[in-house]
Amino acid sequence: MTSVSPDARRIWRGVRLPLAVVLLLVLTGTLLVLVQGEQTTGALEPGSYEPGGGRALATLLEREGVEIPVVRTAAEAKGVARDATVLITRPAYVPENAFAEIRRTAEHVVLVQPSSATVEEILPGVRSTDQLETETRAPDCQAVDPVAAGSATMGGLRYTATQPRAQECYGGSYLEVPGPQGTVTVLGAPEPLTNEWLANEGNAALAMRLLGKHERLVWYLPTPADPSLEAEKKPLSELIPAGWSYAALQAGVAVVLLASWRSRRLGQVVTEPIPVVVRAAEATEGRARLYRKAKAAAHAGETLREAARARLRPLLGLTRDAEPAALVDSVAVRTGRAPAEIGALLYGNPPADVSDDAALVRLADGLDVVEREVERS
Repeated sequence: MTSVSPDARRIWRGVRLPLAVVLLLVLTGTLLVLVQGEQTTGALEPGSYEPGGGRALATLLEREGVEIPVVRTAAEAKGVARDATVLITRPAYVPENAFAEIRRTAEHVVLVQPSSATVEEILPGVRSTDQLETETRAPDCQAVDPVAAGSATMGGLRYTATQPRAQECYGGSYLEVPGPQGTVTVLGAPEPLTNEWLANEGNAALAMRLLGKHERLVWYLPTPADPSLEAEKKPLSELIPAGWSYAALQAGVAVVLLASWRSRRLGQVVTEPIPVVVRAAEATEGRARLYRKAKAAAHAGETLREAARARLRPLLGLTRDAEPAALVDSVAVRTGRAPAEIGALLYGNPPADVSDDAALVRLADGLDVVEREVERS
């Protein structure tokens, strides 16, 4: 008998090609990371090469001699904002007191798409009215920078201001608010500053004039993890309207009542008599009749063989997953019979050798004899 289970050589032949492919992919990825070095990602990140990144604009500004410190917390921004232009990419994450100090010390502050709530909080008199489609727009105002840049890709949020000297350009998606402490410019969309749109229309000219006026541009990328925001955080209970709290309480009461109505009534365990008791001998006989009716003598023979093999393995000290060759050899040693005879009896060919009831009886008798010989040995 020869084993049909795969050995180590067959397993290695089967997996070596997939392993080689995986190894090649890992090495290629590692090499690319080492060659390219560390890269930043994210919207308006000055080191990001993504379409929404700001690497192209940062490179142009640096070539013009503009120093660009990148900061991510309010404390860092306040420390370097004096006499500089400050670009704030996510105004919603800037504490109100920090913005006031930055505006007081900076020469120019540029806000990118602040929300309606944010702009009303940090810029009194300015509000966001509606949403504009992002497209090429003409300045349509008298502000110096938009007029010099010409048409640009603008849109997003639209802003209006009550200050008399405020300039609304590009359909309101550009708002310039001068003040005694410096100018604040609000952009309704980030597109003019991004890698993808910088080369279109007058976007580069507008971005360079906005952010390159001074020797230093503070590129402020606020994050929710800023420690300065800890004082402004509120518990969840304060953020939920009172009406929602009452509704949640009523829903909870309804759920409890429904669960009480539909839950099971627990009590003592009730025993019920089994309607029919079937003896093991009758079950075995019924199964045998099904095999005979289906003319499945071969299947019945394989069932007998498998049962005999399952009983022989513990008698011989073998595990359940023992190889057929090991079982045949052990039985042959115990009984003194030839391995070929034992192999034909326990395994044989796919059971075509058991074709009728007589052959099935002979097989069962042979298996019983072998089991008794092994037990006696």
